[in-house]
Order: sequence, then C-alpha cells, then structure tokens
Amino acid sequence: MKKDLIPAYISVILAMTFWSLTYVWYKMVFEFYNPITTVFLRLVLSSIMLLILMVPFRQLQKIDPKDFKYFLLVTLFQPFLYFLCESFGVKLVSSTISAVIISTIPLFSPFVTAYFFKEKVLRFNIIGIVISILGVGLVIFERGENVSAAPAGILLLFLAVAAGIGYSIVVKKLSGKYNAVSIVTYHNIIGILFFLPLFLIFDWNHFVSTGYVAKAVVPLLELAFFGSSFAFIFFTFSIKRIGVTKSNAFTNAIPVLTALFAFF
Repeated sequence: MKKDLIPAYISVILAMTFWSLTYVWYKMVFEFYNPITTVFLRLVLSSIMLLILMVPFRQLQKIDPKDFKYFLLVTLFQPFLYFLCESFGVKLVSSTISAVIISTIPLFSPFVTAYFFKEKVLRFNIIGIVISILGVGLVIFERGENVSAAPAGILLLFLAVAAGIGYSIVVKKLSGKYNAVSIVTYHNIIGILFFLPLFLIFDWNHFVSTGYVAKAVVPLLELAFFGSSFAFIFFTFSIKRIGVTKSNAFTNAIPVLTALFAFF
C-alpha cells in the first residue's frame, strides 16, 4: 500500500464504522419519531454543525452554476432516496439484516464504474462478488428474521443500495473540483429542502404531539454528527483518493460491525 493512500483507507474505515452504528441509533430514535422526522432532524443538525465549524475556516467552496445540477442529482440519490428507503427499510427489518443488504453495494459497484469510468472488472472483483453473495445469502436465510414478514423492507433497502451507488458515481465527478466538506455540506442543505415538504405533510402532527424526548437527543446527535457529517466527509475523501469500487468494497464490514455494536 502506498503511504500517501493510508489516510484514504483510514477515512473509509472510519466512515464504515460510523455508518454501521447508524443502524443501532436509528432503532433508538424510531422508538419515538418517524423515519422522515428522524432524517429531517438529522440533516438539520448536521448542516448547522458543518456551517458553524467550516465557514469560519473558509473551507466551504462556492458552487459553480454549471455544477448545480450535479449537486441536485447527488442529493436526490443521497440523502433523499437513500435515507428515505433506508430509514423505512430499517424500521421494517432488523438492524443486522439491514446492514447485510446495504453491504451488497460492492456487488454492483465494479460494473457501474466500468460503464461510467471505463474501469476494468478484475477477476478479484468477480471472486469478491461471489463470496459476498454467498455470505449475504447465508446470513439472511440462516437468521431468517423479518425476511419473509417484511418484503417491503427488503425492497426499500435494495433501492437504497441503488441510490448509494448512484451517489458514489456523482460524488466521484464532483470530488475532482470540490473538497469533501463542501460536497457534504451542500448535499445536506439541499437535502433539507427535499425532505421539508414530506416532513410537514406526513410527520408534522406526530412530531408536535410527541414533542421533546430526552432519550432521543443523544442518538439523533450521533446520527447527525457521525452518520451525516463525518462519515460522508471521510467517504467522499476516500472516493477521491482510491476510487468508487475500492471505497464501496469496505461496506462489507458494515454487517459485522453492526452485529457487534447491536449486541452491546
């Protein structure tokens, strides 16, 4: 491994660690708030934190008007479609199974990047895909929990997988021009605008009736700071340095880490 790539690998490992914890934090918050409310508050808190921390240091780059369409697209994929599908999917499926499905992203990433970036699909990729499919199948069918009972949850999580891959592709394009902090800050802020109508239409009454819940504050902050801020910054940095396929390959660690964290 080249020494100059070590920070990228450390970054992607940290991103996967934080994302594996989000499945546990989701379950904690869902005891009180609905998925749309959770994601909306997560984005609001994350955006506030990033603006407070980064604007004084002038790390936030201005968006070139020509690139605004790509920021809209990256926000559509993630956080909008990804978080929406993932949040409702996690509510219907166990934390471990949710993480296993999300970890199938590396199964498809090599073929998508081969199409968009002309990257070759290596024999190593094929072997990894076969092993991953077998591993996912074993976990799902051995545990069997919520799989047959919640097909909608399974479908939503696989839609999240498709959105996650789409996000990686667009981020790869943007990362050549913008730093990771700017990309994450802007897609969080635009994401708030995407989720605001849904929050007001579907969740506002429930949110008002539920009110402030002290037990939900800490996991919400953890979702915002670690799941929506630092994890995406680290992941975007790794995509820029080591590419989409290698970065997404690390999502295979998510089920193991989630199962470990969920146990404790």
